[in-house]
Amino acid sequence: MSPRATVDPNAPRRVLVTGGSRGIGRAICLALAADGFDIAINFRANHAAAAAVAAEVEATGRVASLLPFDVGDRAACAEALVGDIAANGPYFGVVCNAGIRADAAFPTIKGEDWDRVLRTNLDAFYNVLQPVSMPMIRARRGGRIAVMTSLAGLAGNRGQTSYAASKAGLIGAAKSLAQELAKRKITVNCVAPGLIETEMIEGAAVEGLAAMIPMRRLGKPQEVAAVVSFLFSEGAAYITGETISVNGGML
Repeated sequence: MSPRATVDPNAPRRVLVTGGSRGIGRAICLALAADGFDIAINFRANHAAAAAVAAEVEATGRVASLLPFDVGDRAACAEALVGDIAANGPYFGVVCNAGIRADAAFPTIKGEDWDRVLRTNLDAFYNVLQPVSMPMIRARRGGRIAVMTSLAGLAGNRGQTSYAASKAGLIGAAKSLAQELAKRKITVNCVAPGLIETEMIEGAAVEGLAAMIPMRRLGKPQEVAAVVSFLFSEGAAYITGETISVNGGML
């Protein structure tokens, strides 16, 4: 696509969702499909789970595609995303959702675990958004970027120094990118979930966790997805550089 090329404003709008094969990512894919977006589902290894989400998206009448790559691998991101954009055109939006954690008290954190968490959670901001941002700008139809951060990135959490560092870094990066892209009508916002019923808390004492939350329950993936859905709506066109918490009143 040439630097001055534009995209037909009536063309289908595609959204890339990283980590879209399960949990919050799956809920986001389905919510955005229900809003009329075609979905490119990124996943790292679980092809069967991603294919199941794609089938759910297509059941809504939207188009789904699968993009297998590790968001922490810069070369793999560039290869997959540049190729997909060349074949299918630029994205209208991106949801940076993929993330991992390796909880440990700070004195016992292994260097390789620290590096893995920062590479997957924070480096992915560059790895994913850098190849797709200029095509979004050149399309000249605005756009949306939502970055999934965390309550830990706002308030910290014992045993999650690496995770909190990566999520706090995402907030700063998103605020800066929001200022760069605002004049292009591309918004960049963060969503900060608290304790949500996903695979990341499997094995935890749910009743004990719920007692920490003013609403006395864990959140649902669909409740996080609803906020992303709003940020992708026309009603959110003047919101950028913000972080919206979804945590049942924990802050």
